[in-house]
Amino acid sequence: MSADTVRFSDDRLAEIAELVKRYPGPQSALMPVLYMAQEDFGYISMDAQKMIADVLGLRLMQVREVVTFYTMFKEQPTGKYLLEVCTNAGCMLNGAYELADHMCESLGIKMGGTTADGLFTIAEVECAGACGGAPVVQVNNIYHEKATAESMDALITQIRADGGEA
Repeated sequence: MSADTVRFSDDRLAEIAELVKRYPGPQSALMPVLYMAQEDFGYISMDAQKMIADVLGLRLMQVREVVTFYTMFKEQPTGKYLLEVCTNAGCMLNGAYELADHMCESLGIKMGGTTADGLFTIAEVECAGACGGAPVVQVNNIYHEKATAESMDALITQIRADGGEA
């Protein structure tokens, strides 16, 4: 994506203008606007971050601080299915690293990588906030608690059998 191709539609800009009116200042609308950008462009490139800063009248650093802090914002393209393995204490103690290693090996990619067919990206996340269901794997933000190598293999196999449609 280049700066020339990263642009919100006129409809989206109108939606953002209405959104900003609900808040005491444009910075308060930053998170919802970041979600919009990720929905529209698939990820939030540096060019998109610059455009968002311009649209909201913010400094680029204000946008970067939020994008780089929260794991739900992606700065690189991801596969159609984003497999996020929680590796915080509860999940780690219940086998998250072993599960992540298994998933990487099964998919033939390294952590942070995307399969050649563009279907799966695997990523490590700090905390999914579901310690009672550890280990947890989020698949496109749907939680799979008490995940096992077998349950993840079955899910991946099912997605592939459905032609990438789960």
